[in-house]
Amino acid sequence: MLNPLFWLQAISLAFSQIWANKSRAFLTALGIIVGVASTTAVIAALTGLKSKVLSEFESVGASKFFVFPDRPDNAPRNMYPWEKILLKPAEVVAIREECTLVKAVTPITEVGLDVESGDKRIEGITVAGIWPDWHQVQNRFVVEGRPFSQIDIDSERQVCLINEDAIRELDLPANPVGEPVLIGGRRFMIAGIVETVQARFFGMNTSSAEIFIPFSVAEKLQERNFFMRIEGMFASPAEAEQGQDEVRFVLRRMRGIQPGEPETFQVAAIDKFIEQFKTLAAGITAIAGGIVAISLLVGGIGIMNIMLVSVSERTREIGLRKAVGATPLAILLQFLLEAVTLCLVGGFVGVAIGRLAAFGLTKIPGAQLEQADVPLWAVALSFIFCAVTGVVFGMFPAVKAARLDPIEALRHE
Repeated sequence: MLNPLFWLQAISLAFSQIWANKSRAFLTALGIIVGVASTTAVIAALTGLKSKVLSEFESVGASKFFVFPDRPDNAPRNMYPWEKILLKPAEVVAIREECTLVKAVTPITEVGLDVESGDKRIEGITVAGIWPDWHQVQNRFVVEGRPFSQIDIDSERQVCLINEDAIRELDLPANPVGEPVLIGGRRFMIAGIVETVQARFFGMNTSSAEIFIPFSVAEKLQERNFFMRIEGMFASPAEAEQGQDEVRFVLRRMRGIQPGEPETFQVAAIDKFIEQFKTLAAGITAIAGGIVAISLLVGGIGIMNIMLVSVSERTREIGLRKAVGATPLAILLQFLLEAVTLCLVGGFVGVAIGRLAAFGLTKIPGAQLEQADVPLWAVALSFIFCAVTGVVFGMFPAVKAARLDPIEALRHE
């Protein structure tokens, strides 16, 4: 019973039955095909999205941290007015001077301004005010010209850094260092060209042009109580938790927050966002798994019905096989193998369609799913689910076939 020849014959007979009833087999397995294909495509898209987002995080460094103003939960607005919550440049100075684990830090404020060069004009572009440490924090450096210096900040020099997209959109020379541009109606000199990020995944501008000016200059272009955030990096990812405690201590002292009082700011390291995204991606994958489970349930019911029909159609064949010595176990395994084979064939077709869909996702312009791919664990899991579905829903018809009385089966018309 357990010799390889039996299994080869049983599998061969299963395929011959599927081939003999191709249309019926296809319609029966359609639920499994659709379920596996759709879930495989979703997992491929999630894999591509996850790889893209994680590469974005990695590009800025795993030791990066952020500080944002934050009103305490359920706190009355009159107790915590917005101007009291906003971050102040003096607080960034304190972090830089007192936090020993902070390797680099910069305040960032953004203001929408019109930028002009000759006849070219970009309206409402987000111009960012930064410190020189911004390059180290963002891991983006100047490829031509020079970065900002502390003198630029202290002297409030009207200089700017731009990226290659800004050069193209403003129709500037290939090397525009030293060229003047009008930013918000003021004349700025281009000091350097910043590396262009190929895919600004988190960017909010409709224009891909980027322009940076000294933070002290951007500060003068805004109202008294303006919004700013702090970005920095710790000496190493291992010191992120201790470094956050240092930053919190300095900010609490600067703001006069007493022990037990809520913080009016939020400090978060980038590893927190990475873990949150991984949790979100795992949740979406679990939902996709639930969808395929429902599809397999529907497909399994169809397979059970068709196998019951098959048992009814082949009653005389079953009786004849029992009459010549086939045991109930052999009959049971034969029909069970047919159900499992039908499910696995459906799963194979579904995975093939899913991989084709994943390839199509990589070709969609602007979708940023170039890394979409079906992981091997998803393929293996699909086939395991299909096999289990075949066993669960094929068991009842197989047991029914194994229990048929050979005499009554031979009398069946």
